[in-house]
Amino acid sequence: MRILILGGTAFLGRQVAVEAAARGHDVTCLARGTRPAPEGIDLVVADRDDDRGLEPVAAGSWDAVVDVTSQPGQARRAVRDLDGAHWVFVSSGNVYADFVDLEQDERSTVRTAFAGDALDDMEAYGEAKVACEAAFRAAAGSATIVRPGLIGGPGDETGRSGYWPLRFAHPTGDDVIAPDDPDFPCAMIDVRDLAAWIVLAAEQHLDGVFNATGPTTALRDVLAASAEVAGSSTPARLVSGAQLAALGIGSWMGPASLPLWIDDPGWRGFATLDTTRARANGLTTRPLRETLRDALAFEESRGGPRRAGLDDADERRVRAALELRG
Repeated sequence: MRILILGGTAFLGRQVAVEAAARGHDVTCLARGTRPAPEGIDLVVADRDDDRGLEPVAAGSWDAVVDVTSQPGQARRAVRDLDGAHWVFVSSGNVYADFVDLEQDERSTVRTAFAGDALDDMEAYGEAKVACEAAFRAAAGSATIVRPGLIGGPGDETGRSGYWPLRFAHPTGDDVIAPDDPDFPCAMIDVRDLAAWIVLAAEQHLDGVFNATGPTTALRDVLAASAEVAGSSTPARLVSGAQLAALGIGSWMGPASLPLWIDDPGWRGFATLDTTRARANGLTTRPLRETLRDALAFEESRGGPRRAGLDDADERRVRAALELRG
């Protein structure tokens, strides 16, 4: 197959390119060129924000086109300008209108589509992905719409999937600060498993909408698995959401945060998805411990500041404040 990946040089797109090439497909990536393409894969450098940015790849026909954009204008131009027999669009679980319920399926209500072409504010990320989905559904031919949950594993530069094993591997004291919400439902999908299934969907011209994530796992079990892969016997110190908030600690992502957890009942089901349809069509996911192990190896190799979690100073500050309060 001739597969065009719009992107293909970072995290998921890169892994899709590697997987597709390993399965013998002729792969081309189109990207801005800020990162190299995987070894042996053709890279076309172009700016998709340019109305004519897809011209270098518009002359030929493609057995499948894979797109990960969150920019509705880019999605609409892709459908307009490219000859794709099948489309695979990587959307997001963020398209759903609410997250009170766990493991919602693909029939759940989605947000109102973003009206513009350019997403400038990530607060409208879910709405923008809905608009992109609409563009690909309107395309001629078939389309796989993939709605992943949290994507983790090696290459996760957000730090969310690697935070807990890294923290247990390098504690700043006699314990690891964690939320006092051990039943919080977590889920993630390994980037390699998602990429493999995206290529399978492209090969099979799989038509429809599919949630894609790993099994729902309680936070306590994520913490236990993280300690195990880190080879750590350091215990978790569970701190209430109210105490964490009072100390300026947030949840999920961002500076001074605790990943994989959200202290809001309205978002309790955020990470979880019903993946029955995808699993019936070939999606398989590896054990969580393997993803955490390899995310830890990635975190150990890259160093530097991270976009999620507590840095050493944050954790020491929280522990000291808790000890002062008795």
